[in-house]
Amino acid sequence: MRNIQLFETETHKFILLNESEPGEEDGVRSNQYLITHEGAGVLLDPGGFGVMPRVLAEMLRYSRPENIRGIFLSHQDPDIVGGIATWLELIHAPVYISSLWLRFLPHYGLKDMSQFVGVPDEGMDCEVAPGFTLKVVPAHFLHSEGQINVYDPVSKILFTGDIGAAMMPMDKDEAYVDDFKNHLPFITGFHQRYMCSNKAIRCWLDNIAELEIDMIAPQHGPIYRGAAVREFLDWLRVLPCGIDLMQSGGRFSK
Repeated sequence: MRNIQLFETETHKFILLNESEPGEEDGVRSNQYLITHEGAGVLLDPGGFGVMPRVLAEMLRYSRPENIRGIFLSHQDPDIVGGIATWLELIHAPVYISSLWLRFLPHYGLKDMSQFVGVPDEGMDCEVAPGFTLKVVPAHFLHSEGQINVYDPVSKILFTGDIGAAMMPMDKDEAYVDDFKNHLPFITGFHQRYMCSNKAIRCWLDNIAELEIDMIAPQHGPIYRGAAVREFLDWLRVLPCGIDLMQSGGRFSK
């Protein structure tokens, strides 16, 4: 478990709340994030059912449930959405997810869908509270058909869901990527397997080209900062993955 303030001013915070414990999802640690602005908060990918109590305990250090004005779900996977029914017993705020996944969410035990907001394919600007606007950026087919990213223009942090995710060994627990070349073994296989194609990557890179990004915060693994942000994006731009490797007869990295 960890709790790191990635960005902090008197009025605005971007916080890594927790990394799930080893043993969950075969030891793949997951990140959950909280952004607060003048008392209003949003949760990003609050996690599966098993981590919910710990994430809630960390959240309460910064915000009460009644001050949470939105929850953003980057895509439909259970390590993101599995705990949402329990969260909605405490939080009465909109839940944003790609409109593509709205019809799948009742399978997570949800009977009332009135809090859910479908994000259109082109993304949207979301004013979650007065003076607190986040940009929802489409990231289709990376790795989900309806993945969304969330950009915070105050902290200049881009939350990217599974883009940038790292499969870290249990003996490594760095918070940040400061040496990108040494980080490559932990991301190459995942991105070759889970990203649909380099063409989809380039569409996403076009979507974020105008954003000023100081950090990239993925749902798994450490946060990219400094030179590692540009190094990661440049690496992605030329990465053959998914269907590219299948068509060329190439192999996925382990």
